[in-house]
Amino acid sequence: MNTELKNAVKAADLKAQYDARVKRLVGHKRVLAQILIKTVDEFKGMNPKTVANCIEGTPYISTVPVEPGLTNAMLDKNGQRIVGFNTESQEINEGLARFDIVFYVRTKDGLSQIIINVEAQKDEPGEYEILNRAIFYVSRLVSSQKERDFENSRYDDIKRVYSIWVCMNMDENTMSHIHLTKEDVIGSYEWKGNLDLINIVMIGLARELPEHDETYELHRLLGALLSQELSVDEKLNIIGNEYNIPIEENMRKDVSAMCNLGEGIEEKGIAIGREKGRIEGRIEGEAGLILKMYKNGLSAEQIASATDKQLEEVKEIIAGI
Repeated sequence: MNTELKNAVKAADLKAQYDARVKRLVGHKRVLAQILIKTVDEFKGMNPKTVANCIEGTPYISTVPVEPGLTNAMLDKNGQRIVGFNTESQEINEGLARFDIVFYVRTKDGLSQIIINVEAQKDEPGEYEILNRAIFYVSRLVSSQKERDFENSRYDDIKRVYSIWVCMNMDENTMSHIHLTKEDVIGSYEWKGNLDLINIVMIGLARELPEHDETYELHRLLGALLSQELSVDEKLNIIGNEYNIPIEENMRKDVSAMCNLGEGIEEKGIAIGREKGRIEGRIEGEAGLILKMYKNGLSAEQIASATDKQLEEVKEIIAGI
């Protein structure tokens, strides 16, 4: 395996580890609480600690498949068959798309639950339109509730769903709420049902960290957490002192590991660039030599013999003149 390929493999491995740490950091309950306060009406203005206590159990991080038929699994508890989220090991469904973070949160009145999905993206993807993917994800979270959160035709028991997307490296700090609305085309009739069941929130994080104010409070926290520019101490200072989030040992380890992995990715990227430049420089040098020999009257066959190049390679270089 050549040096460039080795570096690329190592960089990909570091990238996977880095992404896992990002999800773990965002998946801390006190961080999720800050996200809920700014995106879900029921929690706006509430104390982050109180909201964190409303999050039920431990959030599922990169364990629940998105694919139809695989989001849920049959569980056997005390002799009863129960449908729950599918949390089988990565190896069993290797290569499948998974929700980054999924969890249930109970509203402050304790009467109902909301299903929350949080997705972290390093930037806006170029291979597909991100809103289309968000619509697919939020639709899966609704349809997968059948036989898990409601049975048969009890559609009134569908739980409200939020799919929250955090996109880094955007041109500006933004937030958009995409949801269902009713438009009367002919006449007016109040159809029974809940228009608030499906919610998508798109959060764009600018490259530059904003000042700490009410408007950009969430953007500053997430920007600091996910920044590849800030040091460990700078991140922990913002998290702890500005947002009063307890810096427990597991969070400190995640922040430190993410910073170290980010440095490793950068170093491997530089190494790949250098190796690629060296190879390209060598190739350009060989091509220049072949063209010079051709211009001095040597045939393609003679050049191939003198340079140990394949005849076809020599002819391709000459044809490019």
